[in-house]
Amino acid sequence: MSTERVNPPELSPPTGFSHAVVATGTRVVFLAGQTALDTDGKVVGGTLPEQFALALTNLLTALRAAGGTPADLARVTVYATDVADYRANAPELGRIWRELAGRDYPAMAVIGAARLWDEQALVELDGFAVLD
Repeated sequence: MSTERVNPPELSPPTGFSHAVVATGTRVVFLAGQTALDTDGKVVGGTLPEQFALALTNLLTALRAAGGTPADLARVTVYATDVADYRANAPELGRIWRELAGRDYPAMAVIGAARLWDEQALVELDGFAVLD
C-alpha cells in the first residue's frame, strides 16, 4: 500500500493526526471498535491513558491479524466518554500512540460519547486500513 498524508498549509498544523490520507491498495480492512478489554472480556485500566493504550493495542492486534501494520491505517475514530479528560491527557495519549503505532498518523477524529457498550470503558477506537 502507498499512503500520502496531506496537510495543506491553509489549515491549522495537525497535531497527532493528518488532515487527509490518500491510500492506494487492493484491500480495505474495516476495524471494529476496540476498548480496553482483556482476553477475558473485562475492561481493565482505571485511567484514560491506561485504557487508551490497551484499546489501541487491541486495534493494532486486529489489524496485524488481517495482515496490516500501523502505517496502513487510513482512518481512526476515537470515542471518548470525557472529551475534556481526553484533551487534558493528549500529550500522554500522543506518546502512547507514537510508541505503539509510530508517527504516520491517519486521518482522525475524537467524538464525545455519553456511554460506550461496556459501562466501564472510557475510550473506544475504530478505523480502517488499506493494504496491498
